[in-house]
Amino acid sequence: MGPVSILPKYQKLSTWKGDSAKMTHLQAGLSPETIEKARLELNENPDVLHQDIQQVRDMIITRPDIGFLRTDDAFILRFLRARKFHQADAFRLLAQYFQYRQLNLDMFKNFKADDPGIKRALIDGFPGVLENRDHYGRKILLLFAANWDQSRNSFTDILRAILLSLEVLIEDPELQINGFILIIDWSNFSFKQASKLTPSILKLAIEGLQDSFPARFGGVHFVNQPWYIHALYTLIKPFLKDKTRKRIFLHGNNLNSLHQLIHPEFLPSEFGGTLPPYDMGTWARTLLGPDYNDENDYTHTSYNAMHVKHTSSNLERECSPKLMKRSQSVVEAGTLKHEEKGENDNTQPLLALD
Repeated sequence: MGPVSILPKYQKLSTWKGDSAKMTHLQAGLSPETIEKARLELNENPDVLHQDIQQVRDMIITRPDIGFLRTDDAFILRFLRARKFHQADAFRLLAQYFQYRQLNLDMFKNFKADDPGIKRALIDGFPGVLENRDHYGRKILLLFAANWDQSRNSFTDILRAILLSLEVLIEDPELQINGFILIIDWSNFSFKQASKLTPSILKLAIEGLQDSFPARFGGVHFVNQPWYIHALYTLIKPFLKDKTRKRIFLHGNNLNSLHQLIHPEFLPSEFGGTLPPYDMGTWARTLLGPDYNDENDYTHTSYNAMHVKHTSSNLERECSPKLMKRSQSVVEAGTLKHEEKGENDNTQPLLALD
């Protein structure tokens, strides 16, 4: 398996002609449960799918300032699903998707997994992607913030790797409907590291993920966040839509509140789950294939221990940022705590899902 290039083939597919039986081709591979979920939650109706897609396509003429590089049925459908089949909102998201790329051309040059910057970020676990989905069929993405070696990865390359990963994942129609969950573990994330998260780069990330990408995020979960991450969250709050704010949970080190929303059987042991510790190389190997082994060209002195076998006796030493292995997280199992409800109000989710 060679490197994955996520920019899909941009040829325009032939327009479907009214036959709803043909249009169900766009629902091929979906489980009956997911089809029903799309109908109930997203207002998806196979009988008028062609009309819905065409109405969005017809709006393109209103934005001659934007180059719409892809307008086929399957592509437009993911924007309709992301906006519950409100055509005007779906078109606005489609326009923002391409406008974001026009305004940030450097981010999307060589936008594929074997780009050196993206490759380094992927191999360092940005992002992590769990193999199995949660009980709602959502894909779980992980970010272990302390793994960010700022001498090795720029924030922009990490963002590119995340956007690339989402482009690959959103090709799956099930995920267009069921969506994603993001868990960010802030354990051992230093104040010095946090100082590099400037308002401008945070705004760039928010624009790319919230305003310009056709993904449904069911929740963004912060765990083990220090006080300065609370301060950063306050800083970016004005840039977040109300719907987004309602899907952000600040758990602190309280596993109870996390497990109420994501069952332990779907989580690795770093989050008190029943799965093995997350292997940081899992998703990188999926995207890079044989090229994953080429990472030796990029080996940084901070990661000389990457192939050293992890043992409990040297866990504390190895989990320091300078001795971090790429294939392990910086959180040992049990760092997060189960707490009785009400024991610490600061560890409860500050916001709730709709």
